[in-house]
Amino acid sequence: MKKLLFALLFLNLSLAQTKFTVEGIIKDSKTKQPIEAATVYITLQKDSSVVDYTISDRTGKFSIKTPKYIHAVVLKVSYVGYEDVKIPQDKITKNINLGEIALQESAKTLDNVLIKKDTPPIRIKKDTLEFNASSFKVRPDANVEALLKQLPGVEIDSDGKITVNGKEVNQILVNGKPFFGKDGKIALQNLPSNIINKVQVTDTKSKKEEKTGAAASSNNASINLTIDEKKNKGLFGKIMGGYGSNKRYESSGLINYFKNKTKISALASANNINAVGFSMDEVFDNMGGGRNTSIWVGDDGSFGINGRRFGGNAGITTSNIVGVNYSDEWGKSSEFTGSYFHTGAKTNNTNRLQQTNFLPTTNFTTDSFSETSNENDNHAFSANYEIKIDSTASIIVEPKVTLNTSKYKGISKSKSFENNSLVNDTESDSNTANDDKSFSNTLTFTKSFQRKNRYFSATLDTENAKNDTDSYAKSQTRFYQQIQPDDIRNQNLFSSRKATNYEFAIEYTEPILDSMSIKLGTSIEKNKNVAYRNAFDFNEGTQLYSIKNNELSNYYESITSEVAPFTAIQIQKSKLNFNLDLGTRIVDFNNNSTYLDVYSALNKKYLVPKVEMYANIRFTKSKNIWMYYNYNYNTPSAYQVLPIEDISNPLNTTIGNPNLDLVKFHNFNFSYRNYDYSTRSGYGMYTGGNYYDSQVASVSTYDENRKRTTTYTNVSGIKNFWLGTYWNKSFKKEGNKYRFELRLSNNYSFNRGFINGVAYSGETYSITPRASFTYEMGELLTINPSYNYAKNFNFYTNYTLNKATNFTHKLNIQVTSFWPKNWTFGNDFGYNYNSNIADGFKKDFYLWNTSLSYSFFEKRMMAKVKVYDVLNQNQSNTRRISATSITDEENIVLKRYVMFSLSYKLEKFAGKEKKRNNIFMF
Repeated sequence: MKKLLFALLFLNLSLAQTKFTVEGIIKDSKTKQPIEAATVYITLQKDSSVVDYTISDRTGKFSIKTPKYIHAVVLKVSYVGYEDVKIPQDKITKNINLGEIALQESAKTLDNVLIKKDTPPIRIKKDTLEFNASSFKVRPDANVEALLKQLPGVEIDSDGKITVNGKEVNQILVNGKPFFGKDGKIALQNLPSNIINKVQVTDTKSKKEEKTGAAASSNNASINLTIDEKKNKGLFGKIMGGYGSNKRYESSGLINYFKNKTKISALASANNINAVGFSMDEVFDNMGGGRNTSIWVGDDGSFGINGRRFGGNAGITTSNIVGVNYSDEWGKSSEFTGSYFHTGAKTNNTNRLQQTNFLPTTNFTTDSFSETSNENDNHAFSANYEIKIDSTASIIVEPKVTLNTSKYKGISKSKSFENNSLVNDTESDSNTANDDKSFSNTLTFTKSFQRKNRYFSATLDTENAKNDTDSYAKSQTRFYQQIQPDDIRNQNLFSSRKATNYEFAIEYTEPILDSMSIKLGTSIEKNKNVAYRNAFDFNEGTQLYSIKNNELSNYYESITSEVAPFTAIQIQKSKLNFNLDLGTRIVDFNNNSTYLDVYSALNKKYLVPKVEMYANIRFTKSKNIWMYYNYNYNTPSAYQVLPIEDISNPLNTTIGNPNLDLVKFHNFNFSYRNYDYSTRSGYGMYTGGNYYDSQVASVSTYDENRKRTTTYTNVSGIKNFWLGTYWNKSFKKEGNKYRFELRLSNNYSFNRGFINGVAYSGETYSITPRASFTYEMGELLTINPSYNYAKNFNFYTNYTLNKATNFTHKLNIQVTSFWPKNWTFGNDFGYNYNSNIADGFKKDFYLWNTSLSYSFFEKRMMAKVKVYDVLNQNQSNTRRISATSITDEENIVLKRYVMFSLSYKLEKFAGKEKKRNNIFMF
């Protein structure tokens, strides 16, 4: 551990190599006035690749720190309306002061012929970093993701995470609008790079910050892709279909129509291989779980779209998806963007689980087995409608509607043992139908005034949601260690939950100095949750579920109201963005319930301080510190505070505690980033955590049959923290690219509670180093090995077990060959090992995926054959360690299949099909 930390520290310090300064002053050649925000960049003379860049300040001065260069370079200066200036340098081996650099205004016409000047590859406009896409070389058939990989300062790791100058990207837009969601991953994989004109990078802002001009409060970056006007009229897309062994299949299509401000896109897919279906990854598709795919993908191979998750280690999923995205300007004063998704999925799973439960004087083990089938049908619509009242005021409406139905069927069995003696067992057969409906909307009004940093905003958030659950269950729970009647049930339970949430907030900001402002505001929030359950036992005489079970029927209502006035101080300078909010939250917490015809009510009032602070310190364009602190609270649920007995679980009866206090906690985050553009190297660290002044903890007691009774209490001192560091370096040599990356993350958590009248605590510490390397031999071969190691330490008090440890190895290597021409051959090989899996669960396995594709018909068509899990060893064995238990679990997973597929690309612009460039060779 210490050696690894010292190694990372040495690598960080090694970046502090000797650098030289290139500086000067940019002025107008006639007026001699300084020119602010001129783009200054250095390129290598041999290939014009960008070395580093900056902009001039208000006095016209610029300064670039660069490492030693023994090869010829060219310093270039560019500013709109002026002729470019190029200053060659044989080498950079010392500080260089270029003195005054005079720019001449551009000649507008010459004999009625417009004189066009070259667009610089990089330009900085206020807080926007802009790349000229045509300045960076990619393959003719490359997608946008391939273009981003060529941009200086932009990194895309093997998990698909994008960073720009070390800052993580969390939003990708097309012409300023979402493209099937703000994460934009569909755009990266499916838009061709040759239609992109500019790639613009800014700090991610909220709608309120965008419209008022306030500095970004987030610690993330946003990418906007602007489409070339010549390519903004056209139709392009891709369709694909495949069939394989074991009746595996996949199909997908994505069509895009752009005409000036009007953009319409439609996608569809269907498959039974746990895949999104339209990632369009030319090599691995969705086979390499956790790698670059167009939708969120987890380490287990599962994928998420529109807030829903499919596939992964919990079974095999058959899914279908249909989506439409529409964006347009309606007149001169309004813009609209909307998306609709329909997702359907059916997941079948077989689950085996072994859980060791800790008690103060003993332990007991539960072995479980289940077979389940889960069907989901989801419709989701979201939109963004902006009305521009005038140049200073706008209204933005952001509605979202979600409709979801699901059906669940499952059978399960479990047995619990203590000292090799059976204490209880359970068998159940259940059938459940769920119906979820939700509508939410955000209405934002912003008004900016003539004086800088003076603005007003008002926001109204509304949410209405309803869930109805109709469940039929047969179960038998038998007890063996104490005289206690067995629990036999054959019931119908209907439950309904409604949530209504409103929040209205207003803010007014007034500048008091050039860089300092005062913000006044208040928010009013009301959350109402209503839940009831009606239970009926089966009537053998009528063969109907008609006997009301009052012990399982109940009604709950919880209403939380909050008024939170606050005052804030804001400081906005070129290198500092600071905000401090101070106020008071006035909370009314009202709960009532009806159970066994008895009405219970609990009403409480609280005063909670409101404290929120963030600061962003920018030392250079790529070196910054970001800090965040917040003191917040949560209310317990009505189930936790009302003294109602809930016996719906035969093995766990819960009872609320009316003396519970609020959950109160401190949250903080800190990060430091340093990305050296000129050496394509970066390092940084991040840390954060939560500390609870008051947290709700369980108080559990077990009888001899290990049936549990649970209530709740408040405890303090529960906490979790994290700390991480990373280093990466990229460079080119003789047409080859190399990238090294090291990461180290640490996590710590401390939990408390009470079991059988004894206070317990559990501490968990994990350390996870990761190393990866990428080698690109021109455009012929890519090799990407990576290694992950994770070790977990768990320490316990007042248990028979004092500690538990385990570690995992994950070794992976991807090799992709693009030779000979039009052929692509990819292999993804991984090895996984878990040291401390229970007996009967396999500890390690290999996963090897391979694909071979051939492009033809001027690269419009591609034939591919792929093999998933070549060795037929894929498995899902996991271990979870908590403060009260250790759980080993196994689910069925997708096994080996072979699939052949064909895909076709369509690209037509301005009514004419795109002409192919056959000059480009691999």
